[in-house]
Parts: sequence; C-alpha cells; structure tokens
Amino acid sequence: CLYSPAGKPNQEYMHRQGYNCLTNFHGMDMTRDKLCSLIRKKQSIIEGSVDCRTTDGYTVRMFCIAFTRPQENQIKNTCYAKSAQIRAIRAKMVSVMSELGTKGDLKSLVKELISAPIGDQIARTATSIFPIKDCYIRKVKVLKKPKFDVTELMEWHSADEKTAGDVGTPVAPVEETGLAGSGGRL
Repeated sequence: CLYSPAGKPNQEYMHRQGYNCLTNFHGMDMTRDKLCSLIRKKQSIIEGSVDCRTTDGYTVRMFCIAFTRPQENQIKNTCYAKSAQIRAIRAKMVSVMSELGTKGDLKSLVKELISAPIGDQIARTATSIFPIKDCYIRKVKVLKKPKFDVTELMEWHSADEKTAGDVGTPVAPVEETGLAGSGGRL
C-alpha cells in the first residue's frame, strides 16, 4: 500500500498505452480499521483541514487528525484539551500542511505522504501547546487538476520505471554447513 499507516491510495485512469494503463494520483484515505483503532475514550480528537495549490497546478485538500495524550507522571486518567488549545493546535496543523502542499509539485507531495513524517512534524510543533499522539494525514483529495497532458504523465511513469529498474544486484546463495560432530543438525 502507498501510505504506511494503513492508507488506501486512489488512482485515476488517465491514458492507455498498449496493454499498459497509466494512472495518476487522485486521493488517499486512511482505512476504517486503522481509524477506529485510534479512537478511544477519555481523550480529545483534533481535526484540521486545508486547501493548498501545488506548483504544477493541482488543488489538494488535506485532512489531519491527532489525539491528546496524558502528560508525564499524570495521575488523572482523562486528558481533555481546552477549546482554545484545540484551536491553537489546529492552527499549527494548518500551517504545517499548507507549507507542505505549496512548496512542491504533486509528485513530491505524494512522496512526502508515502514517507509520512508529516504527522511527527505536526506533533513536535504542537506538543508545546498540549501533548498529542497519533497524528496522521487522514485523507487527501485532489479538487482541481490542470489540463491533461500526456507527456507529463509519461514523465511521471518513466521516472518511476528508472528508479524501480535499478534495484541492485542479486545476492549469491550461501552454502550452509553443519557443525562438526552435530550429525548434520545445528
């Protein structure tokens, strides 16, 4: 799967070339079981969304989700954040996501989403307000696309084939030998 924390990528069919179908990124969504496993009682859910425009003309809407966690040596078993703290954390989420979405093209955004350090970055910046955990980009939607260009789509797929073509050299098989006096067993 493209997205490490149990995510489902959406691909849109764009062009057929012989027996190959070329697809383009159309969105991403976190799976239901992963999302349900994160939700618990006695904590606050903080969600934020932002619309941003990439440098190559795509308009993308990103949704983020985070949960509060208890502080160090906390005795109370609830960890609810105040509404002002939630608004401040949401503002930090929006600023980090908009910076990420506007700094490059769609291909670099998808690579950032695959590596998924964005949630950790948001958690680090927002922990000064209230400690949070399990911060993820929950959903990505492509709202607007530039005019379809076959050559640009071919560049995307040819660049992927070049990186996938150079995967290294095969490892020579190692001949296993038993220990002396073990009767062939290790």
